[in-house]
Formats: sequence, C-alpha cells, structure tokens
Amino acid sequence: MNPHPVTATAAAPALQRPALVADIGGTNARFALTDLAAPRPALHAVQNLPCGGYASLQHAAEAYLAGIGVAPVQAAIAVACPVDGDAIRLTNRAWAFSRRELQAVLGFERLEVLNDFGAVAWSVPALAPGDVVPLHGDPALPTRGPVSVLGPGTGLGVALLVGDARRGWQVVETEGGHVSFAPIGEEEQKIQRWMNQRFGRTSNERLLCGAGLSHIEAALRDPGTGPGPLGERASVLRDPAAIVEAALEGHDLDARRTLARFCAVLGSVAGDTALIHGAKSVMIAGGIVPRFIPFLQASAFRERFLAKGRFAAYLEKVSLHVITHPQPGLLGAACALRAAE
Repeated sequence: MNPHPVTATAAAPALQRPALVADIGGTNARFALTDLAAPRPALHAVQNLPCGGYASLQHAAEAYLAGIGVAPVQAAIAVACPVDGDAIRLTNRAWAFSRRELQAVLGFERLEVLNDFGAVAWSVPALAPGDVVPLHGDPALPTRGPVSVLGPGTGLGVALLVGDARRGWQVVETEGGHVSFAPIGEEEQKIQRWMNQRFGRTSNERLLCGAGLSHIEAALRDPGTGPGPLGERASVLRDPAAIVEAALEGHDLDARRTLARFCAVLGSVAGDTALIHGAKSVMIAGGIVPRFIPFLQASAFRERFLAKGRFAAYLEKVSLHVITHPQPGLLGAACALRAAE
C-alpha cells in the first residue's frame, strides 16, 4: 500500500490542520490539501486546473478554495521559475504575483514559495517504492544525498537534494535546465543550428521539454542546414503528445527518430548533472518520461549517460530512477511546508 495516498476528489475531508499546497507549471495549476497534524504527508482533494483558464495564480487558487469550501491558513506554492524576493514571474506562463499581496488576499498566516523542481526534490525522501521505476543500479530509494532531480515537462527542471534521513534533508533549487546544449554527432549539430537560427541560442530546456519534441522533429525533417525558408514538411510543428504516441505505435519513423534523439540527449544531460552535483542517485521526473519508460530503457539513454570519458566508471555507480508518483510536486510542497515549521 502506498503510504502517501492521493485522494483525487473535489470533496475536502475533515483535516485537523489543513494547509494548501500547489504546483504551478506553465500548463497546469495543481492544488491539494494536506494535514499538518498527520504523522506523514498525504494529499487530499487534488485538482488539476488549466492555467489557460485563469487570469492569474490568485484566480486559480480562489477557484480551487471556493470549490472545496475550506480556508486553510498555511500554504506552500511551488512555481516553475526562479524564486527570489517578493516578485515572482513564471518562466513559461504570463503569470506574476507578489508574495506579500498573495498571502494577504488569500488570508494565509504563512506562505512558503519554492521552485517547482525544488518541490519535486523535497518529495524524494517521502516516496514509496511503488512511486518509482528503477532504471539502473541500486533499485532501493536513495537514503542519502547528493541526489540529482531533473525532468522534462513544459520546461526542464533541475534540483539538488542533499543530506540524509538522520541529519535531515535540504534542497538546492537551480535553473540548470537553461545551460547550453552540447551536441554530440552530426544529427545533434544540425538540430542545434536549426534551433540557433530560430532562438539565437539552444539551451537544454529548448530540447528537453514538450515543445522540444516538436522542435527536434521539425529540425530532423528540415532538408536544409542553413538559414532560409523551411520546406513544407518542416514548417509545421506536430503536437508533442502525438509524436510520443506515434513513436510508441512504431510505424512512424520520424516520430521514433525524434523520441530516440530526445532520450539520447536526456541521457547526456542527466550524466552531466550527476557529475556537476557529485550525485549518488539521479531521479528523472516531469510529465513526459513516465509515458514511455520502456522506450527510454531500450534507447541510447544509458549509453549517453555513461559517455563521459574517464568518469564513465564513476557514473556506473550512480543509481537511476524514474519518478511515477502522480503528484510529486504537491507531495514535495507538503514536505517543504513541514520542514519549514
């Protein structure tokens, strides 16, 4: 039995010390309640609201709270952007807010704001074995850091978890997804040229996200290598979910080539991140990878993870997992709220 259940219902149960937790990305605004009086963090009344349906985070939060009929006085909100100072502006959504103003208007006595992948990192010590799929190395969940946490969704999140269960855990929030892409081989160099022509610079996030799948496919379909108009086939960006579905179905060669390249690049970035962090474990999260774990396992992901020259043997000892918990950001926000008390 999963000790961290998710109650996917709009009805709010009777909680002794209810607190609001939220995970706000570029596409979805996820909300839940947690009981700070419970011995372990759990999520209740989980709802996923489309960001496009609301003018601001405040409006989305008010809609959620009105629907469940609970007025919690504590909250932890994870946001997909850097968290520094009072003014918060999301990276991939035109939402901005003041911490002080949001706390006042929603009536919170305490409001914690953290980076979304910082929240995912906070969830790792609270995960159960059924919340992950081991890829390589020790299948057990990490009991001490450093642990690298990264994953593609609307963007590419990267965070670092340090410490252990005995001394306590701490999370280092980063913007590691925005470091420069380092292509390997002619195909990735072509992708980089294609991206540079359109965006001026190619970061890892430009490729390792939902839109990145569409861009990789378009770049690989483009018959040219220099600036100028695209051919008809390369001028249309296909929906990333359709690319994944077609790749898994197996007959669409463009889609399979795209997803294979995506997995290879993810392996390289995961290996780089593990070296930078000195990680003993790497946790892959985000909304994309759990959809195609068998494809990832059969891809060049592991080969590229290890392709670090003299440090391949070092990385052989690093365990790899995919987080499959349905709401790690919400769970992590609940953990962070408890840790801050």
